[in-house]
Amino acid sequence: MSNQSAEQVRRAALSGFVGTWIEYFDFYIYGTLAALLFNEIFFDNLPPLIGTIAALATLAVGYLARFAGGAIFGHFGDRIGRKSVLLITLVMMGLSSGLIGILPTQTQIGLAAPLLLLLLRLIQGIAVGGEYGGAVLMTAEHASDRRRGLTTSLTLLGAPLGSLSATAAALILTSTLTEEQLMSWGWRLPFLSSFILLAVGIYIRARLEESPVFEAQEKASVDVPRKLPVVELFRKHGRSLYAGIGLQIGGLTAQGIFAVFILSHLPTLGYTRSQVLTGVLVGTVLVTLSTPLWGLLSDRFGRKAICMFGSVSSLVLAFPMFWVVNLESPGLLIAACMVYFPLCMATITSVSPTLLSELFPTEMRYTGVSLSYQLAATIGPGLGPVIAASLVAATGGNNYTVAGLLAVAGIISIVSLRFVPETRGSSLDSMKNTAEPAAGLESPGPEVSVAP
Repeated sequence: MSNQSAEQVRRAALSGFVGTWIEYFDFYIYGTLAALLFNEIFFDNLPPLIGTIAALATLAVGYLARFAGGAIFGHFGDRIGRKSVLLITLVMMGLSSGLIGILPTQTQIGLAAPLLLLLLRLIQGIAVGGEYGGAVLMTAEHASDRRRGLTTSLTLLGAPLGSLSATAAALILTSTLTEEQLMSWGWRLPFLSSFILLAVGIYIRARLEESPVFEAQEKASVDVPRKLPVVELFRKHGRSLYAGIGLQIGGLTAQGIFAVFILSHLPTLGYTRSQVLTGVLVGTVLVTLSTPLWGLLSDRFGRKAICMFGSVSSLVLAFPMFWVVNLESPGLLIAACMVYFPLCMATITSVSPTLLSELFPTEMRYTGVSLSYQLAATIGPGLGPVIAASLVAATGGNNYTVAGLLAVAGIISIVSLRFVPETRGSSLDSMKNTAEPAAGLESPGPEVSVAP
């Protein structure tokens, strides 16, 4: 909204940034350590490769739970407001992550250990599923129409910084601790820090004001029965939902492969853990630095143009990237990550959230943004590492099968973008969706209403 004060916009962006950083640090530290260590800590009775696949499967479960979180908290975010939901998701994430830090291992309590790990991972996934839509919307709905891409990207810095912090923490642990120290107690430290981060996040988010766009909608529709947002989303805005999912697949699949899968796979090719973590760390730094730039460029050239550039890059660079990986040169690996990460990942992750917020009307925007992203995240970074590990195992270690997976994901994004309208400069005050529903994509069904 253009009439918001600069202070309100800054506070919304800061709250979204800090909260998202905390939640994604918690979420990604699990992914990083699952790829590096959890096959030995929680699945030590399985062969190494099978144990790695099992550990990555628990990672995928977290992504599957994100869809449930997006649906649940999207519903309440559209009905009772963005602020309350953001506090709930933060508490859920902080507590579940901290409890992983005190979880006994399989050696100590047997089968109960991986089962408890799975339960806590489910809670993590549900929390992150509700976090994303709210954090994006709190900033986007405060920002001006002309600078929404840049302003929202400042909140989105929290996600790559969360990943960066997780990778840095893992690098420090693997570089400074012995193998015995790392396996016995060192892996617990990042999870235990979640208790401290939770207190900081609650303090910041408790001071946040409700979205002005949501408040305006509440005043305008105070006597109107509210339909279930998720039902209306599939009935009236199917095109926006399906296209929104597809356009993110290329960038998010690349994110999952290079933030998780290569951490467990490349050490089997001769790289050390520290070398792989350094490549991911450097690439993630460039993702962080380039996020505001891509947001700014989307305000200038359009959301679709930037997302299309990233999708094409993901397709074109997939096989060259794995050609470099197979050279087994740590220096070239780092150089390749410096190119691949900002071009194939940051372009999508820094712009698509703003585009998604402009595709849906206020009364179902939280649900629309959350489900679009979480479904894409389930397919891309959620299932991607498991599929990649399975492809490599099935082909006797052929890395180019993973490149093929990335290329297919890029093609899906390119095709999906053809069904998305350009949304740059649109107003979030409008109660109408920017995109017209496509015939045959929306699901006809009975209207479902609930009491306000």
